[in-house]
Amino acid sequence: MYSRPVKSGSDVRLNRLTTRAPHDLGKDEAKKEFQRLATELGELQELLFAADTHALLVVFQGMDTSGKDGGIRDVFSDVNAAGCRVASFKVPSATELAHDFLWRVHQQTPERGHIAVFNRSQYEDVLIVRVHDLVPKSVWSRRYDEINAFERQLTANGTIVLKFFLHISREEQKERLLAREANPAKSWKLSVDDWKERERWNAYQRAYADAISRCSTEDAPWFVIPADQKWFRNLAVTERIVKTLRPFAPAWRKKLTEIGKQETAALVQARADGIIEPIAEADKNDS
Repeated sequence: MYSRPVKSGSDVRLNRLTTRAPHDLGKDEAKKEFQRLATELGELQELLFAADTHALLVVFQGMDTSGKDGGIRDVFSDVNAAGCRVASFKVPSATELAHDFLWRVHQQTPERGHIAVFNRSQYEDVLIVRVHDLVPKSVWSRRYDEINAFERQLTANGTIVLKFFLHISREEQKERLLAREANPAKSWKLSVDDWKERERWNAYQRAYADAISRCSTEDAPWFVIPADQKWFRNLAVTERIVKTLRPFAPAWRKKLTEIGKQETAALVQARADGIIEPIAEADKNDS
């Protein structure tokens, strides 16, 4: 298993956690395993959608260039778009600022049968808000408990919550920023703010560590994913999602089997009552 949940209340030290893949894992091997798991994730999503008993919320957080966009694209490549959507949380609008900080987030949570993927999330209000001193500490420090209560409400109502911090090194971030500048096709991603935010690296690392420590719970755990290598990032995240959903699959299949039996019986009865056209012998042979 390539990721473990952060223990609730643990003292997270991001500078002590690796940003690299295990030394004994090869890139080609990892890519093959990822493809297998991505296919399985697509199958599990189909069961989730059809059974309509649970929802899945996947949160991606990380420093600039950590791979949130790319990770979302790759991990959910085999998932049916009809049952999955991405919500990106940027600078809040005037309307959003006029409400409590969770108002805009709650509107984007997934309904039963669906997957919602958050590109940034409610955690921005204990990250950028803290680092840039946008509100007093007395305000943002209360939000950890409010976020925990919010996520507890979601899980109590059947939403499976997984939160991933894509952990990259400062050196890797620099390389990725410079690569954007050197590639005209990626120039639209360039931003002076990315370099300015980089100057606050240590402050962000402390803010992330505190958020992960304070808000990793048994029902809504945080996972710190080594993300310097994109191929390992994809594998670790996908493996965790698949292993979380697998235990639900038998119950989902059982429900779908029951639905199938009920619908088959209803069709037989409807034909017997003359409500719908009976199956001709030729049709039976074709089937």
